[in-house]
Amino acid sequence: MAPAVLIEKLQKRYGSVEAVKDVSFQIEAGEIFGLLGPNGAGKTTTIRCLCTLATPDAGRLEVCGISAVENPKLARQRLGYVAQEVAIDKVLTGRELLQLQAALYHIPNKLAKERIDRAISLLGLDEWADKQTGKYSGGLRRRLDLAAGLLHQPAVLVLDEPTVGLDIESRIAVWDFLRRLRDNGTTVLITSHYLEEIDALADRVAIIDRGVVIATGTPSELKDRVGGDRITLRIREFSPLEEAEKTRDMLRSLPFVREAIINSAQGNSLNLVVTPQSDALLTIQHALREAGLPTFGIAQSRPSLDDVYLAATGQTLLDAELAAAGTRDPKAERKQNMR
Repeated sequence: MAPAVLIEKLQKRYGSVEAVKDVSFQIEAGEIFGLLGPNGAGKTTTIRCLCTLATPDAGRLEVCGISAVENPKLARQRLGYVAQEVAIDKVLTGRELLQLQAALYHIPNKLAKERIDRAISLLGLDEWADKQTGKYSGGLRRRLDLAAGLLHQPAVLVLDEPTVGLDIESRIAVWDFLRRLRDNGTTVLITSHYLEEIDALADRVAIIDRGVVIATGTPSELKDRVGGDRITLRIREFSPLEEAEKTRDMLRSLPFVREAIINSAQGNSLNLVVTPQSDALLTIQHALREAGLPTFGIAQSRPSLDDVYLAATGQTLLDAELAAAGTRDPKAERKQNMR
């Protein structure tokens, strides 16, 4: 049986910008699959190619065994796509917008009414369905967008950053809905740069960095590869860089320190990975005091998907976001999104 989604050696350029260099993964039917990475990593370009909204330069893309390149019309019939930016006519009511969406899919009136009523109920829109969408909050607009993407009952639902800008209550409501969809057999592909979102939702994850998939597996598998019994310590705000380098070299001499990496994008901070040791934090603090090395603060955490990203790239996801923000060309990005 063909996987719900198959992507092999995808490549895509926009002029001189290599948005996707080498992306490969597959998604089995009935799972939530997370594509995790910082803004600018190539997530949106990947799903735009999958959804036939952009033409890949190379690679194989299939939806339920159907080539999205050779037979895009048929592939689109299996897909539901909810973009990052919510585009809703503010004059129409929620119900009217869903009726328009159903008409675009040529869904018979009686069946459309049944599906619209069900979507409104599932997404908790009963109170708002007959009000103009211009009065909706961001969370309500996102729920309505989800409903619109599901009316034709796609086998695969693709969501690009579905909870960006939402409050925690709205995010949890969307998460619960996506889990119910998965439990009812819908395959869900979700892109995000929120670590906790992917960790909470995804059955499996592909981490993408600079247009390349650098790790794939379940969240637990990826954490175990880093070292399921490790502790991550972050020591922040060293200035100048020489001071951070001196501190790094000193801490590397401690027997339980496995890695010590400087992140210049975040105040010359140090990211440490250590083996389990009950007094590791105290030992590090003592060593720093003895050496006369100041610290802004020390935070301790168990392995996370951010640690997976750190181990693979040498920087945290936040560091990558900050670095990308410093090099991003807003005009070029607007042109890319318009294509």
